[in-house]
Amino acid sequence: MTLYRRPGCHLCDDARVVLDRVRADLPFELVERDISLDDALHRRYLERIPVVAVDGEEAFDLFVDEAELRRMLGRVDRP
Repeated sequence: MTLYRRPGCHLCDDARVVLDRVRADLPFELVERDISLDDALHRRYLERIPVVAVDGEEAFDLFVDEAELRRMLGRVDRP
């Protein structure tokens, strides 16, 4: 799972809280990408962050629906 975020983004912080809560029950690898360090990511995601991608596909933007994420992870094989 990848969380696209930038420093100082309170919605990004909120998304991370949800991801951490779900990870406590349903472990998964989380990679965080700071869009402010990459011009292409910055152009792509600036107005939409946070964006969460699951297995390379964008699943959530602006907020993470915890129930939906749990449902998605229940159908995905995890290590």
